[in-house]
Amino acid sequence: MEFREVIYTKDQQVATITLNRPAKLNAYSEVMVHEILTALADARDDDNVRAVILTGAGRGFCSGGDIA
Repeated sequence: MEFREVIYTKDQQVATITLNRPAKLNAYSEVMVHEILTALADARDDDNVRAVILTGAGRGFCSGGDIA
């Protein structure tokens, strides 16, 4: 799956999910919810992954739900 609003990477035994809407302070959107769930499912199903890091791009982790 190609992600539009998150960046998903795996390095050795660590999967990193980065919320990637810095212009909106990473406000949660419906697209982002589905992408996060897809990335988490991939990490869960990968026997090599031992940890998941959830972070945000830019100056804020997440400003909450996008109500726009």
